[in-house]
Amino acid sequence: MTARSPLRTRASVAAGRATAWLSRKSGFGSGGMIGGRVTLKLDPQALRRLGRERTVLLVTGTNGKTTTSLMLARSVEALAEVAHNSEGANMPDGVLSALARRPSAPYAVLEVDETYVPWVAEQVDPAVLVLLNLSRDQLDRVGEVRSLERDLRAAIAKMENTHVVANCDDVLVTSAASAAAKPVWVGTVRRWTDDSTSCPRCGGPIVQDGRQWSSECGLVRPDPGWQLDGDLVHTPEGKSVDLDLRLPGDANRSNAAMALAAANCVGVSPHTAASKLSSITDIGGRYRTVRRSEHSVRLMLAKNPAGWAETLHVLEEDSPVVVVVNAHEADGRDMSWLWDVRFEELKGRKVIAAGERCADLAVRLRYAEVDYVMQPDPLAAIDAVRPGGVDLVANYTAFRDLLGRLPNDN
Repeated sequence: MTARSPLRTRASVAAGRATAWLSRKSGFGSGGMIGGRVTLKLDPQALRRLGRERTVLLVTGTNGKTTTSLMLARSVEALAEVAHNSEGANMPDGVLSALARRPSAPYAVLEVDETYVPWVAEQVDPAVLVLLNLSRDQLDRVGEVRSLERDLRAAIAKMENTHVVANCDDVLVTSAASAAAKPVWVGTVRRWTDDSTSCPRCGGPIVQDGRQWSSECGLVRPDPGWQLDGDLVHTPEGKSVDLDLRLPGDANRSNAAMALAAANCVGVSPHTAASKLSSITDIGGRYRTVRRSEHSVRLMLAKNPAGWAETLHVLEEDSPVVVVVNAHEADGRDMSWLWDVRFEELKGRKVIAAGERCADLAVRLRYAEVDYVMQPDPLAAIDAVRPGGVDLVANYTAFRDLLGRLPNDN
C-alpha cells in the first residue's frame, strides 16, 4: 500500500491489522479472516486499491489450491517479494489480509475459493489465473459444479489481459477456460472423472480415447503446451524439467506442473521454479509425520471424493488408517459425499472411524465391507492401533483441530 492510497483505505487496513492482532492474542485464530473482514467493511474498495500496481496471480479449483499457490509463491519469490495467503484463508477477507500484510510486495499469489473468483478477479485484474480442477464439493455451500463452471466461464471471458493456465485433462476446466483470450494448456494426471462423463455444453457423452477426450458438440481436449510425464514436465519449447518433489503422489506432481506453467507466464524459468519446489516437504501440516508415543503418524487431508481418489493411492500398504470426519460449516454439513468415495479399496486394512461424524463414516464403511473400529477422539484412535506407522486422513476442520493437538516436530 503506497502513500497514494486513499486515507480511508489506509485507516481501514490499520483497523483490520489491529483486529487481527487482537484475535491472535486472544487465541481466537490467526486473524487472517477477521482482519480482512473489518477492512472490507470500512472500505468496500480496499481490495481493488490494495491490488493496484501489483502483478497478481490467482489460483483456484476444487482441490490443490493451497499446495499449488505455495509452489507458485515460492517460484515467483525468485523475482521479488510476494504477498501470499499461505494459511489458506481463500475467501475475500483472507485475500485482502494477505495483501495488507505485504503492502509493498510487487507480486501477489492468492489462493481463491472458486465461488469468489469472478468478484476477486474483477477487483484485482490478475495477470494469471490458474484453474486446477472442478468437481463436486460441499453441495450445501458451493452448489452444483456445472453451475460453477458456467460462472467461471463467464468471468474468464471478461479477462482480456489474463493468462489462464488450465488443466486440459479436466473437461469442466477446459469448458470454462476455452473462453480465455490467453489460454495456457497443461496436461496432468487425473484419477477422478466421475464429474466429467457428460459435456457441460451440450449434455452429450464424453468419449475417451487414451489421453484424448471429446464431445459431439466439438468440445475437445486441447493440445497441451505443458505436459506432465512421470517426474518430468515437458515445456512448449520441447525441453524437459525434472521436478524432484518431496511431496508424494500424482496430484502433487500435477500441481507442480501447473505452478511451473503459471510462473513462466511472469518470467520465472521452469528450471528455476522446479528448484524452488524441491524444498517443500509439507503443506500447512499435510504429509507431515509426527510422533505420538509409540506411533509415527503421517497426516493427510482429504475433503471430497476427488481428493480421496488421490489419497487412496498414497496410503502405505501395511499401515493402519485413521479416518477423521467432521461436518462444520467449513466442511459442508452435507455428508452424502462419503458415498462417492471408493472406501472399498480399504478392505483388509485396519481402519478406525473417528471425528464428530464417525457414525456416518462407519455406516459407509460397513456398506463397503471394510472392517473398522469406531472411536470419536482421533488421538484415542491413534493410540488404539499397534505401535508403528499410522496414516491419518482428515477433512478440513478435523485436520485443523488435530494440528493444534499434535506436536509440531517431526
